[in-house]
Amino acid sequence: MEFATFILAAQRGYHQSSDIVIRNSIEQAVVSEQAGFGTAWFAEHHFNNYSLIPSPLMMVAHCAGVTSTIRLGTAVCVLPLYKPQRLLSEIGFADIVANGRLDLGVGSGYQQCEFERFGVNIDEAPAIFSEHLDILLKGLNHNIFEHDGPYEKIPPTAISVRTVQRPAPPIWMAGGPARMKRAYREGHNYFVTAFHDGLETLRTLRGAIEKAAASEERNVADAKVSLLRCCYASDNEAEINSYLDNARFQRRLSEALHQRRQQSHDGYLLQETPTQKDLSFEAMRKNLPIGSLNRVIDRLLEEIDILKPDQIATQTQLGDFDQKTMLRQLELWGDKIIPAINKALGNARV
Repeated sequence: MEFATFILAAQRGYHQSSDIVIRNSIEQAVVSEQAGFGTAWFAEHHFNNYSLIPSPLMMVAHCAGVTSTIRLGTAVCVLPLYKPQRLLSEIGFADIVANGRLDLGVGSGYQQCEFERFGVNIDEAPAIFSEHLDILLKGLNHNIFEHDGPYEKIPPTAISVRTVQRPAPPIWMAGGPARMKRAYREGHNYFVTAFHDGLETLRTLRGAIEKAAASEERNVADAKVSLLRCCYASDNEAEINSYLDNARFQRRLSEALHQRRQQSHDGYLLQETPTQKDLSFEAMRKNLPIGSLNRVIDRLLEEIDILKPDQIATQTQLGDFDQKTMLRQLELWGDKIIPAINKALGNARV
């Protein structure tokens, strides 16, 4: 089983400066490597406090210089907001400075405020994403490529800065069933999340994965699956409640942005408001791998048995959760949780 950290770089209020949020995120990536995580994923968002990483490839390039073994990934580059021919060179540059440690996650985006400010019609995002991914695959796989499509027309072009990994870094996709089918069709990997839901949602996700593989006449193991999950192990109730509070805060903002609601009085800081999808702390603890060390290990093993993911990506930088406490949590994963999970899975296979 692979383990990763998913670093959102959120800012819950003006009591957190942007430089502290970014530096905390970098420190979490460094400690993730020391703890034995295999990958650190970085989000991409713009123009509000939901996430302060405007370019996950810039985070990859920087973290490449302060780490040596952990893989560094984008989760995700929002393709409709890029010119793909420029993005190709930036992908090559990031993979070079990371010595071939880049994992390239891509998605179509969902936040109205971002698309408006980039002058892109969000209703066309799925179609633009599909075309831009076509262009990336051409540029990664061919020394010279060209493209003539509804959104981009590119004459014969050579990308001078090419990836170390050939023909390309591993590609991970986020999105709905159509995206999942494309992942199986073209040999890419896939992100899934159950948000704050429990085992039934994981069973539904597993069914969707199997259906997508079958529809493309592929083996379900042909694509790697990463489960993005809120997880936290502690016997300290105050710590657990703080993590739950920040996870719920993040979900509230995500839902508001997904529904294209602008909850901002100053044009930047989104106002947190309860939603119909809010769960109580008790319900979240029941649904998620959160609680005592043994509870988290047992619950993760149960979820792995249902979903059968290749990777668990635990969400770390949520809201204004205390940095020192989160770094200790990452160390606990390295010392206790990751070894226990892998031991149990190894024994189960004997």
